[in-house]
Amino acid sequence: MKTYMLRYLVLIAALAGTLLAQEPAAPYTPRFPGDPAHSASEAAALGYMRTLVTAERAYFKKHTKYATSLAALAASPGSFTKRMARTTDRGDYTVSFHGTEKKFWVQMTPKVFDATRRAFWDNENGIIHIETDKPATEGSPVLRPD
Repeated sequence: MKTYMLRYLVLIAALAGTLLAQEPAAPYTPRFPGDPAHSASEAAALGYMRTLVTAERAYFKKHTKYATSLAALAASPGSFTKRMARTTDRGDYTVSFHGTEKKFWVQMTPKVFDATRRAFWDNENGIIHIETDKPATEGSPVLRPD
């Protein structure tokens, strides 16, 4: 019994030492002037949203209506790909999309909220809304560059 306890304590000490020895993550470097992202994870989420909104605008220009699904949007030639439409799991974020022929909205909700993972919401007007502790909606504050 004592042998197992000793091994257990040695294992815990080794894991604790490994965790303490890890360097903290490097701070996020903005990708462009005015980049509002706080992390690479947020930058990816915002990039996905901007790509989707741009693709919906192009779809509307060609078809005089918005795509009602991500699959329909991906089937149209443009920057929104089938791979982007295939899954709503985008790393640290989950995508929610709702589209009708007259309007659409997209919501990016982090799996874990923290200072580097905020929630975002956007629609056909292209104004991104943000929340720090809950899913963002149309009534959320507008995202401003830091």
